[in-house]
Amino acid sequence: MASIRPLHSLFSPLKQTIPSLVPLINSISFTSCCCCSHLRQVATFVSFNPSGNFDLSLYDDQDNTEAPPPMPPTEGRYEVVIDNDIIQSLDLSPFQNATGISSSSSAKPKEFMEKTIGFTINYQREDKYDQRELSEFPDIRLWFVQLDATYPWLPVLLDWRAGELARYAAMLVPHQMSMKMGVVFNPEALELFVMNKVFVVYSWLKRHEIPMPRLKTKDMARMLGFGIGDELFDLIDKNSIDPS
Repeated sequence: MASIRPLHSLFSPLKQTIPSLVPLINSISFTSCCCCSHLRQVATFVSFNPSGNFDLSLYDDQDNTEAPPPMPPTEGRYEVVIDNDIIQSLDLSPFQNATGISSSSSAKPKEFMEKTIGFTINYQREDKYDQRELSEFPDIRLWFVQLDATYPWLPVLLDWRAGELARYAAMLVPHQMSMKMGVVFNPEALELFVMNKVFVVYSWLKRHEIPMPRLKTKDMARMLGFGIGDELFDLIDKNSIDPS
């Protein structure tokens, strides 16, 4: 079983031995960019905090330059619009109505992977001075927890280039906000989230006979800063059980 091999000094405290899971960089774009050369061109970053230090300063005294906004949504994507009433009643019908997905068997992966899915969250804060991000509100997170439990393969269909995958992860993974780094994930929780989605998404893509399921699953993990080795997929294939 291969151990994690950090590629950046920031990861030196990590000692996990999850097979074939390799942190790529210390921060990745909240949009679709995950190349180091493009990191300075985005507004928000997904970052790791392996030291476990959650007493991060919300401000960066050395660099207050405002980053440009993230990339716009993919044109023609399926748009799921939710508001306070939908969120508080845990109503998934807006997702089902916007996408036509009522069950796992009704989803057509190829169509949704081409058009992608995004969310518009019209959330009215009780306190107008409440500056928390949407991913910090418990009721919004609970709605996404239910959505993820119902459609666990959903991350692979999201509009990655517009940051939907990273925002989706923020709804489900413990994190803290930083003015300098954006969303700072709990590293162990993010690893577990990524590994869970690798198992679910890869098997789901194979079941629907999507070409190159390994590559698509790797791309999804890479968007969250992790590289997945082929040996892990070999193990999944070796031990896979037909759900039917």
